Amino acid sequence: MDRATVLIVGGTSGLGRDLARHYTELGRHVTITGRDLDRAEAAAAELGDTVDAAAFDLAEPTTIAPALSGVGAVDRLALVALERDVNEVRNYDVAAALRLVTLKLVGYTEVVHALVDRLADDASILVYGGLAKLRPYPGSTTVTTVNAGVDGIVRALVTELAPVRINAIHPGIVRDSPFWESKDEALEAVLARTPSGRLVQMRDISEAATMLLENPSINGTELRVDGGWSLP
Repeated sequence: MDRATVLIVGGTSGLGRDLARHYTELGRHVTITGRDLDRAEAAAAELGDTVDAAAFDLAEPTTIAPALSGVGAVDRLALVALERDVNEVRNYDVAAALRLVTLKLVGYTEVVHALVDRLADDASILVYGGLAKLRPYPGSTTVTTVNAGVDGIVRALVTELAPVRINAIHPGIVRDSPFWESKDEALEAVLARTPSGRLVQMRDISEAATMLLENPSINGTELRVDGGWSLP
């Protein structure tokens, strides 16, 4: 294995941090990013001495390329960072909507732009979305739109960046993620309508993400990982 980096954008906590842990256990060199450099460096130190850190805000796209200038060759790129948003149309917050659209669609794409000359021919990119694209809720207009837009990014980049592979993963509600771990009542309702009879765990998402990143024949795929929760 050469020194090419697994870069995880949004790797300081939650699903991104768990994916960083997973790749670290596989012996890979990992770089994680967050919005705050001190926090990113602290998370990297906790993960191990093969993990580096960088910091930028995806919602400020002009800061991305300078922040990634010190990162070398990248052969696996996971775009995990997210912000939760409830933005009802009757009380529409334009600034919040613009921030989320910029972060998820422009920011993700600018990361790829900043790194495009450092991606190997056998590189792969994984874009994280979410299942609000299929199961909207009151106030999810922007979230639902950007998560559907993730699939558009994948389809476009598969063509433009070939032979680099690009896939999307759409996690369901993740039982042990920081946002959901203490919401027992809501989780019971989710479990009741989940055909697999178990709630998704972060390790499930990381294993599915690794499969999408590593399997050389998976390209242009949009994978739901939710135990069947999103089925009609």
